[in-house]
Amino acid sequence: MNKLTINLPILLPDIPDVEDKCVYRLITTLEGREGIHRVHIKREEEDSLVCIHFNPEIISLRHIKNMARQAGAQLQDTFGHLLLEVRGIRHPRHARTITRRLQKLRGVVSAYAGATGWIQLEYNRSMVNDHSLLESIEEMGLTIKQLSNSFSDGHPYPPGRQNELDSTIDDESASLEIAPAQRHSDNQSLLEEQKQEHPESPDFPQHTDAQQHEKDKSGDTDEGDHEHSHEDDGHGNDHAHDDEEEHAHAHDHGGIFGEKTELIFSLICGGLLAVGFGLSFAGGVPGWVSLVLYVGSYFFGSYYLVQEAYTEVKAGNFEIDFLMLVAAIGAAILGEWAEGALLLFLFSLGHSLEHYAMGRAREAIKGLAELAPKTALRKIDGTTEEVPVEELQVGEVIVIKPNSKISADGVVINGHSSVNQASITGESVPVDKMEYEDPEAVDQDADSIDDKYRVFAGTINGNGSLEVKVTKLSKDSTLSRLIKLVNEAEAQKSPTQQFTDKFETYFVPAVLMLVVVLNFAFLVINEPFSASFYRAMAVLVAASPCALAISTPSAVLSGVGRAARSGVLIKGGRPLENLGILKALAFDKTGTLTEGEPRLTDVITFDGIDENELVKTAVAVESLSDHPLAGAVVRDGKEKLHGADLPEAEDLESITGRGVKAKMNGSLVHIGNLELFEEADGIKLSDDLKQQVEELEGAGKTTMVVRSGNRYLGILGLMDTPREDAKEVIQKLRSMGLTHLIMLTGDNQRVADAVAKEIGIDDPKGNLLPEDKVEAIKQLREGEGHVAMVGDGVNDAPAMANSTVGIAMGAAGSDVALETADVALMADKISVLPFAIGLSRKTKSIIKQNLWISLGMVALLVPATILGLSMGWAVIGHEGSTVVVVFNALRLLGYKS
Repeated sequence: MNKLTINLPILLPDIPDVEDKCVYRLITTLEGREGIHRVHIKREEEDSLVCIHFNPEIISLRHIKNMARQAGAQLQDTFGHLLLEVRGIRHPRHARTITRRLQKLRGVVSAYAGATGWIQLEYNRSMVNDHSLLESIEEMGLTIKQLSNSFSDGHPYPPGRQNELDSTIDDESASLEIAPAQRHSDNQSLLEEQKQEHPESPDFPQHTDAQQHEKDKSGDTDEGDHEHSHEDDGHGNDHAHDDEEEHAHAHDHGGIFGEKTELIFSLICGGLLAVGFGLSFAGGVPGWVSLVLYVGSYFFGSYYLVQEAYTEVKAGNFEIDFLMLVAAIGAAILGEWAEGALLLFLFSLGHSLEHYAMGRAREAIKGLAELAPKTALRKIDGTTEEVPVEELQVGEVIVIKPNSKISADGVVINGHSSVNQASITGESVPVDKMEYEDPEAVDQDADSIDDKYRVFAGTINGNGSLEVKVTKLSKDSTLSRLIKLVNEAEAQKSPTQQFTDKFETYFVPAVLMLVVVLNFAFLVINEPFSASFYRAMAVLVAASPCALAISTPSAVLSGVGRAARSGVLIKGGRPLENLGILKALAFDKTGTLTEGEPRLTDVITFDGIDENELVKTAVAVESLSDHPLAGAVVRDGKEKLHGADLPEAEDLESITGRGVKAKMNGSLVHIGNLELFEEADGIKLSDDLKQQVEELEGAGKTTMVVRSGNRYLGILGLMDTPREDAKEVIQKLRSMGLTHLIMLTGDNQRVADAVAKEIGIDDPKGNLLPEDKVEAIKQLREGEGHVAMVGDGVNDAPAMANSTVGIAMGAAGSDVALETADVALMADKISVLPFAIGLSRKTKSIIKQNLWISLGMVALLVPATILGLSMGWAVIGHEGSTVVVVFNALRLLGYKS
């Protein structure tokens, strides 16, 4: 069984992400072919890859390439995608209305409109084009601000990587498959789930050209898979709207008074009501004057209400706006113009405040977009020119002046400075950046370069001047991806929001039925029809769940926005709420609880040997080796020597699994573990020396014994040391009520026990493979119910996918971590974890408060109005609760741990 991997953007350059339905359609199409065993998505560093397992005896590599290219082209020709930001969505109910209207447009396959102003669309190109869709969106009263309609607008790779469909064969098997953040064990389970939901969906194009395949000649097995790597780049279809700039700037107003029109209309409504009500008590003023003022109040108070109610009723839906309009009309019919005008005034004012609240939450998120500079100083042949950041290409050099914003993600190749990264990572203290010693190596593997050489777009340079080699296009920068993911987070509804949405679908019809019944109360009790009708209208106002509708979305948006400002990306309401109910946390060890690289922790000398002699000998020999432990000895050893001269070593020879030997000053130097000296010629190890080695290894340290000639100089102890703040973080988490903290690591159990003891973890588990970590998470979920996995988002991805919440650290430097985690800690610091959990708990608390306020007010007002409470008081209580929950949610924007 062979394997072919193809970069997904090559086949589907126009899709927004790997969760798009077109990815499933592509997989379904290819899996139906004879000779293809399995097709799935895997992520490898920055790339999303289509992985095709096939039998080369049945189908050729060339034919599979052609099929994949044809299937991708057909899907691209069939389905289009739009991601755009609009102005004019006033509140979550309005967003729901827009979503429903979009879903009913001819040719639209799926649609989502969020209260933050972002709209996602997938459509069938044979039925509708993007121009028509944009026109339909504008006809809904929305202003298009910007378009971002592709996986990678333009070419997914630099020109140098555009080549023919050539592949190479790799004897190694597939690398780790990384599942998305949704709760699926891997991408295949997601696809299986979709298959069950759409067994024969007409959206999935079918092919019938399998006749070219030969018949099956042998059994299929995954053993001996060969991997074909495919990095072609065709020219992606550019489906961007030709009049994008025109659309982005057209209709910048939200009405006659701009975006504040709704608020101003509401205040005019209230003013006319107040004057009309006052004049009704003035002697000598005709009654028709107050009536005219009330009618004017009705007009301004219902201006937007009528539009939304009409749209909903026309679509066959009955929302709160319709209920309020019916109640106001009912009050007018009964001659209670003042109460009807009061209802419209407070309801429209509540709408305006909702708009304001959502705007505040949006601004907390959109403030990220303001961080990125619009231009950059590009350096070519010794001269600089100012260019738009969109024109920067990977590999170009830009100049960053002191105290200016950094224009692009890249690696410092000249200069040194401190950089304020708070906008991306949330770090409060500027981070020192220095030049990378090998600029040419930047193009080969930029992501593996240490953070001290890397900078991010939107961060602020300090007093030094820097030259930076660009590693990502502006649209692919960490900041751009962060903004996109934060905006997409709104589509992920929290469990509470799902409950309230479902509750409203049953509650609103029930209220209408109750109102109809109450209209006939005069048949049962001795009162005129007008009294029954008035009571019914009052109940209609009292029972309308305005506060319930806004209670959860406003809190979620405020929470996500507040987290983003502190360098924590929370992908929607579900992980935001789930973080707050955790009782157990599982940590990866390496790079999460520890520094992620070995350190020289112990230097023990023998028989009066000077410590400097031992360190100099070890550094001189190990400097010839490329082993990671050798690098740690050289780095930390030089720090201990403070620049002292080193002897010269030569003729290094590696002894696999034992250590190394080399010549130095005429003597043969051995450095290695106990087994090396038991097998090597010369004086054997003493029992005292063995005992010291065993004590160090018992503490979880890796040991190196150093011998020069027949003299044992001493022992070096190395260990991946815990982070400085790891112990403090663990203590904080325990104080917050997280009772079960475990550590999962592939290191041996002794190392796991040593690290756990030092930082306060009570349940370390060592010697675990990735699949063992998954099993440990499953067992933990069975016992605790909810568990989070904290790791790097790459090799821990399977375990994170099986946890309640997957948390990735250091996501600012890892595209994979940004995509795979439910919660991404942008800085490589575990200290922000208690903040994220605290914010989640505060958000959940505020959501509960809002639910109690909204539902409690309904429970109080409905029986009160049935028993005779006037509509005026019902309006005040109804709209008052809406204002309270809105401003209660906004408190999250000021949350401090």
